[in-house]
Amino acid sequence: MLRMSKMTDYGIVLLTELARGEGETRTARELAARTGVPLPSVSKVLKGLQGAGLLVSHRGASGGYGLARPAREIPLTEIIASLEGPVSLTECGANGAHPPAGSCELEQVCQVRGHWRVINRTIQDALGRLTLADLCAPVPRLVSLKTNPNPNPATVGGVPS
Repeated sequence: MLRMSKMTDYGIVLLTELARGEGETRTARELAARTGVPLPSVSKVLKGLQGAGLLVSHRGASGGYGLARPAREIPLTEIIASLEGPVSLTECGANGAHPPAGSCELEQVCQVRGHWRVINRTIQDALGRLTLADLCAPVPRLVSLKTNPNPNPATVGGVPS
């Protein structure tokens, strides 16, 4: 199953809350109250996002956390990678074009390794086209592959790739 961790999900929820009030700062307590994410998790995730350079913290009476740059300049892949590591379905895809020798016991005989790289790159590209600002916008209507009478291999889910 392909699934992000709960903490990464929380990180995206917290970042979208900050992005909705772009330019404003919010304390960990405020973010916990606004999102329903437990305060200990909020604190942990905010520290990780700050360490990754996605957030800045401001000290003092009106302190809190804010986005380090505009939401439209923060791709989803960067958010996920800051909390999970590289976006990849397979070990050989997580390490770029040339993973370290021995990272997979099947690497010498694997006949699909090149295909996994293409799949991993496609997923990274799709997530990289989405920004934090996109996650704050209304949900777009998705086109089902089943309803597409003339599927184009250059599209994913009816959306040009």
